[in-house]
Amino acid sequence: MKNLVAPEIWFVTGSQHLYGPAALKQVALNSQHIVAALNEGKTLPLKVVFKPVLTGPDEIRQLCLDANHTAGCAGLVLWMHTFSPSKMWIGGLSSLRKPFLHLHTQFNRDLPWADIDMDFMNLNQAAHGDREAGFIHTRLRLNRKVVVGHWSDGQTLGQLAAWMRAVRGWHDMQGAKFARFGDNMRQVAVTEGDKVAAEAKFGYSVNGYGIGELVKSVGEVSDAAVTALCSEYESRYTVAKELRKGAERHESLRVGARIELGLRAFLEAGDFKGFTTTFEDLVGLQQLPGLAVQRLMADGYGFGAEGDWKTAALLRTVKVIGADLKGGTSFMEDYTYHLNPNGHLVLGAHMLEICESIAAGKPSLEIHPLGIGGKEDPVRLVFDTPPGPAINASLIDLGNRFRLLVHEVDVVAPPQALPKLPVARAVWKNRPDFKTGCAAWIYAGGAHHTAFSQAVTTEHLEDLAEILNLELVVIDNDTTLRSFKQDLRNNELYYHLAPGLGRL
Repeated sequence: MKNLVAPEIWFVTGSQHLYGPAALKQVALNSQHIVAALNEGKTLPLKVVFKPVLTGPDEIRQLCLDANHTAGCAGLVLWMHTFSPSKMWIGGLSSLRKPFLHLHTQFNRDLPWADIDMDFMNLNQAAHGDREAGFIHTRLRLNRKVVVGHWSDGQTLGQLAAWMRAVRGWHDMQGAKFARFGDNMRQVAVTEGDKVAAEAKFGYSVNGYGIGELVKSVGEVSDAAVTALCSEYESRYTVAKELRKGAERHESLRVGARIELGLRAFLEAGDFKGFTTTFEDLVGLQQLPGLAVQRLMADGYGFGAEGDWKTAALLRTVKVIGADLKGGTSFMEDYTYHLNPNGHLVLGAHMLEICESIAAGKPSLEIHPLGIGGKEDPVRLVFDTPPGPAINASLIDLGNRFRLLVHEVDVVAPPQALPKLPVARAVWKNRPDFKTGCAAWIYAGGAHHTAFSQAVTTEHLEDLAEILNLELVVIDNDTTLRSFKQDLRNNELYYHLAPGLGRL
């Protein structure tokens, strides 16, 4: 995946000097054993690094500062093996700028009932030590994930892994750059937003570049490079006869390849992680970028159509979260409905730009007219999406805050073939049902553009929202409109008052 790094997670154990050096030595050995087992288990997506057991406020604060200034550290796992008085942690946690997870576990899984003595009790007091830690986290209004269970338990490991993937997504945001070719589609509201607020909130920057700069990059692509890429197309996809080498429309395929190579070169030169385009600003390009966008998304770039930079950035983050998971992630749009009373369905698609990572089989590379943009017929990949659970996620700017909206859906096979629809597409059922799901989305102000994923789950995005202190609204099987609308009203009040609460 393009520009993806693998940061590390620090494993931090809290204790105190009350139990003497022998106990502390054993605690350190226990913690190292846990870390080794976590790394050897191959369940977690990021490497866990053991850090010395902390027993006083100065060393706690120093570790937190070290974490802040270590680029390769994405977050901390905190565990209190025993009673670690939490006033010691105030200075460190108040200065910490990295995400943390509170692991409520203990070294042993089963109690050795016949052999328990006070030495054993002194080494295994997480039952109340973690409660002391939890109080100070809550008292300081610190966002974190709490995971409860033995460190070898599958569910515990699954929750740890989900959080780590969310942390990886957050880490990827920091310092990320997104390029906008042209502005937003004219008169559209939901794709607008405060880029200054976004950089302060999320850590990435969004800046505009003239379409002429992209045209220049496209013009610098060599004929030999275009020929080589067209050969790759023919080996990778089912290429329509008229686009193959020597056929009457092969030049259109070469134009698409040239645009891909020029766009890729521009993004690589600027170290960008995503981009936007708009069909209203294509001066100098022969085609609306379709195939190019599809393939760049498959390589991990975020994308938003019509200047939608919020979706471009969100898509990149969702791709990073799900990079090592089964299933794909794509830019998506709720396009049209099947309103048969025997089964309501949503047909998701876009003019051209759906990522091949969600293709059910080998995509077909085709060329068709496009009745928008006023350019030559663009080349594009056409395919269906495999059945299975998925999410649609939308990041919207409400003026006083950002909201992340997640809708759980179930992809199904199209009820009938779509021989005349020349775009990639997905068909899904809304949860809990079509009418409730659509109404809830509209009440929440969700956009028509989304990050669609069959790899990433609501848990991942819930963890991400917790890290970012970001409002999260979820539509799932348990959603009822009465409760949903009340939750939205409650959120308005909470997010108005919360900044004033601070860390009291």
